[in-house]
Amino acid sequence: QVQLVESGGGLVQAGDSLRLSCAASGRSFGDYAMGWFRQAPGKEREFVAAISWSGGTTYYADSVKGRFSIARDNPKYTAYLQMNSLKPEDTAVYYCAARLITAKTRANDYDYWGQGTQVTVSS
Repeated sequence: QVQLVESGGGLVQAGDSLRLSCAASGRSFGDYAMGWFRQAPGKEREFVAAISWSGGTTYYADSVKGRFSIARDNPKYTAYLQMNSLKPEDTAVYYCAARLITAKTRANDYDYWGQGTQVTVSS
């Protein structure tokens, strides 16, 4: 079992950057692939980015490719989502999630979830 806590959200202007962090505790962090998802009001939760247990494989939603970057620091039990060139449509609650080994892009494939952190981008 692993527990996840997101941080780093906030209110920014369009074009700004934010870095979200996901701190893990519990079982060996290195066993888990990590994903970032987001949910805007009235919308379904959507995939943003994912990274394999080793960091060797990453996936991105088309809407964030070239602007967002996912990374992990296994000794620190932390995953990151660097978000650049933010747009108002990036406004959402951002969640990190974990599953064993292989990175996936569907929310249903993840077993553990954080509580979320709000990101608001003003125009």
